[in-house]
Amino acid sequence: MFARRTSARAVGLAAGYLADVCLADPQRGHPVAAFGTVAAALERRSYADNRAAGAVHTAVLLGGLGALGVAVERAARRRGPVWTAATTAVATYVVLGGTSLARTGAQLAGSLESQDIDGARALLPSLCGRDPAALDAEGLARAALESVAENTSDAQVAPILWGAVAGVPGLLVYRGANTLDAMIGHKSPKYLQFGWAAARFDDVVNYLGARATGLIVLACSGAPGAAWRAWRRDASKHPSPNAGVAEASFAGALGVRLGGPTQYAHRLEIRPTLGDGPAPGAADLRRGVRLSRAVQAGAAVLAVTVSAACRTGRPASARC
Repeated sequence: MFARRTSARAVGLAAGYLADVCLADPQRGHPVAAFGTVAAALERRSYADNRAAGAVHTAVLLGGLGALGVAVERAARRRGPVWTAATTAVATYVVLGGTSLARTGAQLAGSLESQDIDGARALLPSLCGRDPAALDAEGLARAALESVAENTSDAQVAPILWGAVAGVPGLLVYRGANTLDAMIGHKSPKYLQFGWAAARFDDVVNYLGARATGLIVLACSGAPGAAWRAWRRDASKHPSPNAGVAEASFAGALGVRLGGPTQYAHRLEIRPTLGDGPAPGAADLRRGVRLSRAVQAGAAVLAVTVSAACRTGRPASARC
């Protein structure tokens, strides 16, 4: 029974990844947006400027997602392997965002190549929370490339690996945690305390995914030595324990320099530099998008392999 379920999970993960490649994010009625609406409604009742309130807010929302995922997966199991595979495929498709990330990065690179700075600025909020009005062409390329690198891990590698080890509950809780971090995990005056638990939990669930991203970059970039040197030397300088790994490995693989002054809507951060070489331009952003797509495919292969390995690594009578 365990073997059939695990095999069905592997099939579902592969199908969900392929659905994201072919369809990208749905334009209307995205379940992640629905979760955000629920989270915002709860916040109006639960907000207080302290960590305890934020921890309760985070626990209620993610606990609800976990319970929903367990219930859905159990119902699918009772119906058989085909239902398990289908349910896993739908959940995987819902939580992945790698294709939309790559498409937006490529569109922004095209705007920069045609010197359409206003068009590039209009696209940047789809990638990150920086102030596009404060950025010139070089700043836009750097911001977009850093976001492509970080979100290759957050939107693709980490969630599909959580799906491999924890099924539908892992997929849903991961995406909920990542969404909450984007909503309240930043260091604005309003959310510095209330968003602390969401930010820390997001750090925890992304820890292994970020490092898997770095390893896959080493495997498929064509410049593993440069990627490893930048990762080893520079990743720990980044204020995020996870984004630094993805951004440094991308910077090394592409031979560019990331980091420096970073303007958000509510603060200016002076980030340390990651990698060697010149600041990235539009052509480097395009190369970064291609690398992101390769890493996404590598993560899907890894996730399916991990899920299938569980089938052969345990007796068929095992229960989870």
